[in-house]
Amino acid sequence: MTPATAFIALGLLFLLGLVADMVGHKTRLPRVTLLLVLGVVMGRPGFNVIPEAAIEGFEWLSTLALSMVAFLMGGSLERSRLKAYGRDILAVSLAVVITSVVLITGPLILFGVPAELALVLGALACATDPAATRETIAPGDRKGRFAGKLEGIVAIDDAWGLIVFGLAIVVAQSLSGPTDWAIFGEALREIGGAVVLGMIIGFPAAYLTGRITPGEPLRTEALGIVFLASGLAMYFEVSFLLTAMTLGAVITNMARHHRRSFDEIEGFRWPFMVLFFLLAGASLDAAAFFNLGALGVAYVVLRILARFVGGWIGGTVAGSPVVERRWFGVALLSQAGVAVGMALVAAQSFPEFAETILTLTIGATVVFEVIGPIGVAISLRRVKGASSSSAADL
Repeated sequence: MTPATAFIALGLLFLLGLVADMVGHKTRLPRVTLLLVLGVVMGRPGFNVIPEAAIEGFEWLSTLALSMVAFLMGGSLERSRLKAYGRDILAVSLAVVITSVVLITGPLILFGVPAELALVLGALACATDPAATRETIAPGDRKGRFAGKLEGIVAIDDAWGLIVFGLAIVVAQSLSGPTDWAIFGEALREIGGAVVLGMIIGFPAAYLTGRITPGEPLRTEALGIVFLASGLAMYFEVSFLLTAMTLGAVITNMARHHRRSFDEIEGFRWPFMVLFFLLAGASLDAAAFFNLGALGVAYVVLRILARFVGGWIGGTVAGSPVVERRWFGVALLSQAGVAVGMALVAAQSFPEFAETILTLTIGATVVFEVIGPIGVAISLRRVKGASSSSAADL
C-alpha cells in the first residue's frame, strides 16, 4: 500500500467512525454495533471500498486495541469490587461457560454433526468479548452494581474458555484418534504464563508509574507498560489478553498513589477501537458463512440460548436479584478475538474440519459483535429501570 493509499484509507476509516458517533448520539444504538455494520457495508461483503491492504493489517491492529481494553478490564477487578461481587462474577462466568459447551455440543450431535466437531464448536462458544462489552457501558454506568458484575465476568471469562477449550480438544481427539494431552498442557501454560508475566511487570509498575507530573510523559509511560507486556506475552507465546488484564488488576490494587495510567489509556484507546471494529466488519467473508446454512443458524441460536440459561443459573446460584438473572445472558452475547484464536488452533488439530471451524467462528463472531452490544445496552437500561422502580416504591 502506497503512502497516499494508506492516508486515504485512514481518513476514510476515521470519518466512518465519526458517522457512527453522530448516529450513536442521535439513537440508542451502540457505537460498536454501528462501526461493525459500517465495516460490513463498506468492506468485502458490501461496496468493497476499504483497501485490501488495510484489512490485511487487522491482526496487528486488533492486538494493539485489545491490549488496551484488557488492561482497562483488569483495572476493573479492584479488591472492593471483587469483595462485593466476587460470588456473582465466579458463578455466572462458570455457569455460562458450562452451559455453552453442553447446550451447543449435545444438540449439534443430535443434528448429525460429528461429535468431535460439535465438541470443538461448543468450546469455541465459551469466549466473550471484553472490548465490545466495555465500549457499550457508558462511563457513568461503570460504578453501578450490574455493570460492575458484567465487567468482572468478561474479564475472567476468557480464562475459563481457554481451560475448557484445551480439555475439549483433548476429548475430541480421543474420539477420532490418538489423544494429544500436550494441547491441554499448552492451554494451562498459556494461562499460567500470562498471569505470572502480568505480575512480574505489574508489581514494579504499580510502584514506579504515576510518579511523573501528569501529562505527556505519563501517557508514554502507560502505553509503554501495556505494549511491553503484550509484546513479551506474544514473544513467550502466552495470552496477551490475560497478561494485560493481570497487569491492570495488579496496578489497580497495588498502586495506592494514582489511577492515572488507566485514565490515560481510557482517553487514548478510542481511535484504535474505531479501526478495530470497522476492519472486523470489513473482513467478513459473508458468502462462506451463509453457505454453512443450517449449521450456522443452529450455532448462533444455540449460543444465544446457552447464554440465557447460563446467566439465569449462575445468577440463581449467586443469589443475584431476579432482574439481573434475566439479563445476564443478553449482556454476554459478544464474541471476538479469543474465539478466533482458538479456532485457528482447532483448525490445525482437525484439518478435515478446518474450513468449517474458521468460517463458522469468524462469521458468527461478526453476528455476535453486531447484536452483542445492543444486548448490553438493553440489559443495562432494563436492570437500571427495574432498580429505579424498586427504589421509588420504597
